[in-house]
Amino acid sequence: MSDGAGRDLLEILDDRHGHSSTLVTSHIPVENWHAALGDPTLADAILDRLVHNTYRINLSGESMRKRKKSLTTNSQSE
Repeated sequence: MSDGAGRDLLEILDDRHGHSSTLVTSHIPVENWHAALGDPTLADAILDRLVHNTYRINLSGESMRKRKKSLTTNSQSE
């Protein structure tokens, strides 16, 4: 993430912290977020705001897109 985008994200999180809910979705595993955010100091600040008072839902399993494609392919061949 660029420094400018990171600062923008931090500003949004600061504005919402303690006042509004924020939903974050990512295909990047949580343990890789720090590296993905770039600047370590900025990453620490962003993750500090994201990690506190959170509910985390980890989804695993086969991609629904792949599953849907497989079902579509099977029904077309019948």
